[in-house]
Amino acid sequence: MIKVFIVDDSALVRQVLTSCLEQHPNIQVIGQAADPLFALEKMHRNWPDVLVLDVEMPRMDGITFLRKLMVERPTPAIICSTLTEAGAAITLEALAAGAVGIFTKARLGLKDSLQQLSGELIKQIEAAARCRPQAMPSQPLKPTAKSAATPERPAALLSTTDRIVALGTSTGGTQALEVVLRQLQPDCPGIVIVQHMPEKFTAAFAQRLNGLCAIEVREACHLDRVRAGQALIAPGGRHMQLKRNGAQYCVEVLDGPPVNRHKPSVDVLFRSVAKQAGQNALGIIMTGMGDDGARGLLTMREAGARTVAQSEASCVVFGMPKEALRMGAADSSEALDQLPQLITQYGRAR
Repeated sequence: MIKVFIVDDSALVRQVLTSCLEQHPNIQVIGQAADPLFALEKMHRNWPDVLVLDVEMPRMDGITFLRKLMVERPTPAIICSTLTEAGAAITLEALAAGAVGIFTKARLGLKDSLQQLSGELIKQIEAAARCRPQAMPSQPLKPTAKSAATPERPAALLSTTDRIVALGTSTGGTQALEVVLRQLQPDCPGIVIVQHMPEKFTAAFAQRLNGLCAIEVREACHLDRVRAGQALIAPGGRHMQLKRNGAQYCVEVLDGPPVNRHKPSVDVLFRSVAKQAGQNALGIIMTGMGDDGARGLLTMREAGARTVAQSEASCVVFGMPKEALRMGAADSSEALDQLPQLITQYGRAR
């Protein structure tokens, strides 16, 4: 039985969600509250497995409450709001704060829309119940001006990218990627990333990370060069592959059917890295549900690449790394806070 607590200042939303969720045999709504402070009092008496949380509420907004919760007692949370539309900054802020799911309420016809979409919310709650949110370590602030902190790289450094780092992640990955990328410096190797994320979200996600990191982070475009000190994130709704052109690498952004139910797919990226970079690559499979990327990581290892799975204790969801380890695809298992140093050392080793 999954214990759910609903925090929303609308009595109608609380009533409709409770009615919809309690029709499911494995879900029990153990409480509800109009704002986070009331919620906290009740939750301390019976702590939920999953929190369904609005953003706009009196006394304390949902994002602030979520950040507080992730420090004091990390709990799987689904943000349920009219504000969390595709590409909205608040959506990325919620994911960065630790939300493991986003559910968008309609602005009109609220009761009907919630009833119609309750199946989607139930799926998210079932997935969230299998998550183990991590209290994220505090991150050093990046220099206020990227240009001031990042000296011009000499032309020789940009002329070739002989080492590639490929990262694949899903649930919990928005936080995990921030932890990793914020600690990298402009001399790090070129990075290619697949984060399972819908279309229109990835551009805003990359833009947000770019503002936090000393390296350049952006959504990939077709035939973008892979450069040192840069991370390219696959666009939502498109696959991304690595392509080699002489001594240089670029990415191909392509349409196509979902692979392992995902587009972009980690397997698609990892298989291309195995083929194009071989032993000149490092592959890291990170927190996420399912098995996307495990077979691709095995292909990378068989091609001579170094391969790593994020450790179970540091994952929000251990599904993808667990499957990679089960298949013998990973050389080692490493904690999240060790990955930045591992990437840095890999890039400097020649």
